[in-house]
Parts: sequence; structure tokens; C-alpha cells
Amino acid sequence: MTDDETHSERATPREPHPRDVTPREPYPRDAAPREPHPRHAAPHAAPRDTPLRRVVREARPFLRARTGVILRLAGWSLLEFAQTFLSGYGVARALDDGFLAARPLTGLLWLAVAAVAVLPAVLAARGVFGRLADLVEPLRDGLVRRAVSRAMSGALAHSSGDVSTRSLSQVTHQSEIARDGWAGLVLTLRSFVFTAAGAVTGLLALSPALLLIVLPPLALGAALFLGTLPPMAARQRDYLAADEAYAAHAGRLAASVRDIAAAGTAARTVAESRTLAGAQLAASRSLARWSAVRVLALAVCGRFPPLLLLLAAPWLLRNGLTPGALVGALTYLTQALAPAVQALMTMLGTVGGRLVVVLDRFTDAPPPPADDPPPPARAAAPPPRGTPVAELHEVTFAYGPAAQPVLDRLSLTIGAGEHLAVVGPSGSGKSTLAAVLAGTERPTGGAVRWRGRPARPADATSVRVLLPQHAHVFSGSLRDNLRYLRPDARDREIAAMADALGLDALLSRLGSLDALLAPARLSQGERQLVALGRAYLAAPPLLILDEATSRLDPAAETRAELAFAALPGALVVVAHRLSSAHRAERTLVMDGPRTRCGTPAELLRSSALYRDLAGFWDREEPEEEPEAPEGLKTGHGKGQGKEQGMGRGIRSTPPPSPV
Repeated sequence: MTDDETHSERATPREPHPRDVTPREPYPRDAAPREPHPRHAAPHAAPRDTPLRRVVREARPFLRARTGVILRLAGWSLLEFAQTFLSGYGVARALDDGFLAARPLTGLLWLAVAAVAVLPAVLAARGVFGRLADLVEPLRDGLVRRAVSRAMSGALAHSSGDVSTRSLSQVTHQSEIARDGWAGLVLTLRSFVFTAAGAVTGLLALSPALLLIVLPPLALGAALFLGTLPPMAARQRDYLAADEAYAAHAGRLAASVRDIAAAGTAARTVAESRTLAGAQLAASRSLARWSAVRVLALAVCGRFPPLLLLLAAPWLLRNGLTPGALVGALTYLTQALAPAVQALMTMLGTVGGRLVVVLDRFTDAPPPPADDPPPPARAAAPPPRGTPVAELHEVTFAYGPAAQPVLDRLSLTIGAGEHLAVVGPSGSGKSTLAAVLAGTERPTGGAVRWRGRPARPADATSVRVLLPQHAHVFSGSLRDNLRYLRPDARDREIAAMADALGLDALLSRLGSLDALLAPARLSQGERQLVALGRAYLAAPPLLILDEATSRLDPAAETRAELAFAALPGALVVVAHRLSSAHRAERTLVMDGPRTRCGTPAELLRSSALYRDLAGFWDREEPEEEPEAPEGLKTGHGKGQGKEQGMGRGIRSTPPPSPV
């Protein structure tokens, strides 16, 4: 049983909205909830955030988890360091100790050493590409999972296609940009670090004075290059925003071609398409113009060092630099350092800025769902008779490490076949409780158990069904929609379900179970009835209705709840009407720092909040409902009382709700 007084220290006035999920395949969370995104924080709470900071913050745990891969990649790259060092040093020694000293055999041996050093570098390339896949593919997979998680969590909350088209662009286009860009950046940065280290080490070995000639133009070019990064990042964001806007527009057009032709708005549609395409073209041209500015920076870094070295050659030779060292330094600059710097700048200028912008588009997405754990080796034994269907033991939940808990040490036991109502003001944690109980949100403390065992994502579909307020109906036949959770349901079972829930009016209007459904042409109440029909056919051990009947009128809601209460499974109803609490065996009142559970009569005596809610709901609910249109009436169900026999059906607008 629930503790009559479970203390909670939540002080936030409003409950964070949990992510909507589909009833069939919930998405588990494999990590603690994230802190609210800094972009949504108050301006005075933290210093100004930038896309680069957000990406770096998200990248740290990704890279820490792959430290071993990075170290192995660096180990293979040491061979490239040796090859770079020996290329210039070997040429210098071949001239000074060999050919210029009249020892050609020694010169040839040093040149052979420089040539043989290339072979280990070729071997290193093979090892580098093998390790590269371990860094690149997990990034792409994680981004795709984030985009899919965003689409699933927003599909029920938004009726427009913006979320879907944005996610489609991220899955098909932006994730590939990120993968290719990340792979190129890793290869180029790795090559630059070890090539530059080998070249600088070689220059120091030949003569430290060479660095005084080489480093200033490199530093000047790097500063000039870094100055172009902010405007390039801004232009890259504009380009991606234009790409997403055009993708959203194209998605809407694909679904509205007939309507456009019938309404005669083709000219206006073409004009809108041309405007969006023009914006995308303008953003692309602006990006190209800023890319041209970087030619100067590349010239300073790549062309000036060898030129300055040649101009300073007389002075260097007069001060003790050998001819071999001078040629070796030119070898480092022209064959190693300058190409590496130019490759890095080109990569950062084209792919690096785009990569930061693309990855920043994913930082506000929900964390990707975790893979389900592997199934057990053998089927688990059935739970003992009398085992509760669900239990919460000292459960705490918060939406961030520093956030006040929404649930604080809440204990709750739900027996098989029990009917529990959950009530409370808006923001008190009702939907959060439903999500934790269903396993779609993991508690930050305490334990959730199903049928006596710890709740696992792999067991979710066999234990519970969670119906959110926004019902999902897909394009297809009514039969397919109703059998979504139970494909083997027979027609006579569907007929019994329709009679119990009151789907007769919808079925009569459509004509048959094989009639095609157009989700946009169904009212919100009809969508909820279809979703309720799915859950009724599935008959799970635990059914959780998170305001899943909010678009039905009181008579239709009563009929649905009584039908579910007659099933053998447990029923948990997040109530938005007082009548739902009256029909339940027990009612859980969520009241900020305190929760109470009991029968309605007990709560009227012990809970001031319940008395307030009861009075408020009594004032809001009309004593007599107006007669619904004939086409939306629900018929009488067998064994139903007077309340559900009044013939009222679906309402397209929900009644006022205090929760």
C-alpha cells in the first residue's frame, strides 16, 4: 500500500513535461536525466553559450568513453611522426655528411633511411583507418538515434510536420554530413599533430634559429584564419536552417498536391518554393564568399615560410647553418609542415564549421534510447500468486542533477486487477509518475518493480500499456489500427470491444473495419477511442491512462473506464474529472511536498487538497450535458448503469480541467 504521507521537497511550481511515447515500444533511458539545456536557462544564470561550447560539452563524455580507441590511434600515428622527422633529417645528413663531404655512399645510405621510413607510415595508415571506424560509426549511430528519439517524442505532441521533416533531414542528410566531417577532421587533425611534431623536432635538431624564420608567418596565418571562423559558422547555420525550411516545405507539398491543384494555388506554391530555394542559394553563396577570404590565410601559412627561409638563407649560412640543414628545412616546409597546415585549415574552414553547426542541431534532442538488454537464457518463472503487478519503492525523480525532485521517496503498490486514480494540481507530478511507472523514465533513486521483478525495457510490452493524452492513429485501415498491439485479435473480439467502449458510432460512420482512416479527418475524441480500443484488445496486466480520455465527454469517459475496470488487469487513471476518482478503488493525491492515498471518503476527511479539488471539479462539471449530435452518440453497453446510458459520445473540445 502507499505510504499515507510520503514527503517530497519539490519546490518547482510547474511539472516538467515527460516525453510522450507510443504504447507499443517504449524508449528506455540509460542515463540519469540531463540538466536543462543552457540555451533555455535564464540569461543571468550562466555566461553566454555558443554552439562550439555546447558541442564540446556533449563531446566530452563521447570521447572519454573511447579513450582506448584514441590512444591506439595515436600509437599508430607515431610511425608517421618518425617518417616526417627522418624525411628532412635524412636529406640534411645525406648532404652534409655524405655528398658535400665526398662520401657518396654515406649520402646514399641516409637517403635510403629517409625512403625506408615511408614504409612504416603506409602500415600506419592501415591501422589508423581500422581505428577510425571505432570513432566515426558510433557518432553517426548516436545522432540517428537522437533524431529518431526526437521524432517519436514529438510526434504525438505536434500535429504539424515540422518535427518529422526536421528529423528526416537530420537522419538522411545531417547525420551523414556529421559522419563524413568527423572522419575527415579526425584524420586531418591527427596527421597535422604528428606531422607538425615531427617537422618541428627536425628543425630543432638541425638549428633552433630556423624556428625564428618559420613560426611567425605560421602564427600570422593561423590568427587570420581563426578570425574567419565566427562568420563562417554563422553562414553555415543560415545554410542549414534554409535546408531544413526547404525540406519542411517539400514535405508539406508532397502531402498536399491534390489540394493545391483543386484550390488553384499552384502559382503561389511555386513562388514559395522559389523563395525558399533562393534563400538556400543566397546562404550557400555567402558561405562561399567567406571561404574565399581564407585564401589569404592559407597563402600566408603555406607560401610565406619557404619564401622567408630562402630570403634569410644568406644570413643563416653566414651564422653557421650548413647547406644540408637549409635543404632539410626546405624539405620539412614544402613536403610536411606547409601541406599539413594547409590541409588542417582547409578542413576546419569547410568541414569543421559545418560539423560544429550540424552537431549543435542535435544537442537539444532527447538522449538516444539505450539498447534493450539481451534476453535471458531461459524463460523466467511466472510470478507467485498475489504478486503486485507494479511497485514503487522510495522512488525519487528529478529532471536534472540540480533540479528539485518531482517525485520524492514515493512508495506505491498496485495489485492485480486494482483500479487506482491519480489526481492533483497541474505540475504536481502526475504524468511523471505515469512515465516512471511505465518504465519510460528511469527514477534517479529508488526501485520500480513489475510482477515482483525489477522493471526492464525488454519486459515492457508484455507488462503494461501507456496511453498518453495525444492519441496516435496512423494511416491505414481501422482494423490495423485497432489490432496494432494485438495482431491476432479476431473480429468477434473487436466487435465486443466496440460494444464495450462505444466505438459503434465511429464504426458505423466508416462503414467497416477495413475502411481506411485519415488521421487528419478524425476528431481528437475519435482518435482517443481508437487508442483505447487497442489497449482494450491487448488487455495488459497494467494499463496506464495519462489523461487518455480527456477528449471524451463524461458519459463516454465513464463507459470506457468501467469497461477497462472490468478487465482482469490493473488500471491506473491520471484523472482530469472528479468522476474518475470516484470510480476508482483508491485515489492517490499528489500534493507537492506530501502525497496521500485512500478511498474518496477517506481523502475527503484527511486531504485538504482533495476537498479543494472536489469542490472545484463539482463547480466545473455541468449537471446536465447537452445532447451530442446523432452521428457521435455512443450506444448503451451491457451491464452499464444510468450514467453511461445517456447516449453522449465524443466531444471535439475537452472540458475545463484543473489538472
